[in-house]
Order: sequence, then structure tokens, then C-alpha cells
Amino acid sequence: MSEPTVVLLARADGSRVTTPFNTMPLSAADPFGEHRQIAYTGTDGICAGIVSTGLALDIDVFPHTEMIVIHAGNVVLQSQGQTLKLGIGASAVIGRGTTFRLLAQPDTRWAFCAVIDPAAEPRPGLTALDRQALLSPSAAPEAHILIGPTPQCRSGNAFEDTSTDLRVGVWDSTPYERQGRAHKLNELMHLIEGSVTLQAADGTSLTVNTGDTVFVPQGTPCAWKSTRYVRKFYAVK
Repeated sequence: MSEPTVVLLARADGSRVTTPFNTMPLSAADPFGEHRQIAYTGTDGICAGIVSTGLALDIDVFPHTEMIVIHAGNVVLQSQGQTLKLGIGASAVIGRGTTFRLLAQPDTRWAFCAVIDPAAEPRPGLTALDRQALLSPSAAPEAHILIGPTPQCRSGNAFEDTSTDLRVGVWDSTPYERQGRAHKLNELMHLIEGSVTLQAADGTSLTVNTGDTVFVPQGTPCAWKSTRYVRKFYAVK
């Protein structure tokens, strides 16, 4: 079995990525099925990819939980008197079991990280992510893999689903470099600010810039190097 690798989902400038995508639904009940392009599917029910659409949809019961990050166009989500207007760079979570209306401008495109678990409890609701959210100190990388000073890291969960162990929020850090190690969790990363280079075990590297979105499967061998402040949206499981 080949090692998992970092999956580039979308660039901020809209340029074409070389990542292979499969056009298919997440499930038979997926309302975005014919518009969904899947780049990664894990055995634990986590998926990542792109949706390209310009639909107006009324969805009675959303069948899974999905974090979205807008890369082109805009989306309006309406549920239970709540309205979220999402432009380029905005992010939100649609909880499992949500009843909502979606209005997408023509040629809208978003990156997604979704968790499929038919046995999980409903977690209905819409959660917008705040780019400027106040954050709390969080653990730095282990000292033995750091190359240079220990960074100051902070994070804050905006959405948590205990039944699937999905957490979505904002993280930031001062610059740092660390050696490669297996990525501890599945993680979608969308850079709000800064730039980071992720290096694979074979020496190949991917530089992720402001506005780019990547997915890192659990177990992916990956080194990290950032030379300036980094802030990101994350979804981890």
C-alpha cells in the first residue's frame, strides 16, 4: 500500500491543480452529488474535494457534516431564521441533519471536508467561521522534531461533533520549522494568512500560500517550514 500524501484541493488564484478528482456523490442522498469532485476518501468516513455549482436548492435533511471554503462566486445558506452569506475565502460548517436553503451564484466553487457516518447522531445547524476569532494558547510541536526556536501556537474550535470526533476552527502560529513525522490526524487546511512549505519523505515539497486549501490524510509523512506568521482554518478528525 502506498503512503498517503498531501492533497492540493484549490489555489487562491483559481489556477488548475494536478490533483486527480472523481466526480461522484458522497452517498445516494448527497444533494451536491452530480457537482461534487472527490480527491480523497478515507476508511473512517472522511472525504475531501471540490464542489462546483450554481444551484438553488431546498434541502430537507442534510445527510452528513461538511465544512466548506469558498474559492469562487458566493453562497447564501438559510436555516431556521439564520442567514450566512459566504464570499471568497469564507468558511462554514453544515451540520448533519440540517434543513436549509442554498443559493449559489453561477460558477461558484468551494473546497470541502465532509464526514459520512450514517450511525452518528444529528448535529443540525449552520456555523460560520470567524477569520479574526480570539484564540487560546495550544501545544507547540514536540521539542525533539523542532529545528530552531519553539513557536507560539494558538487555536479555537468553532464547531465540535463528539459523535464523529470532527473539530473545525482557527489556528495560528509564529514561524517555525520541524522535521518530518506522520500527520497525527486527518486535516483540511485553508490558509487565511501566511505561507508554509510541506515536505514529503521523498523530498518533494508543496508550498501552500494565502488562500490555498489542502488536505493532509492521517499518517502522511510531512515536514513543516514557515518563515512568517501563519493563520488557517482547519477541520480535523
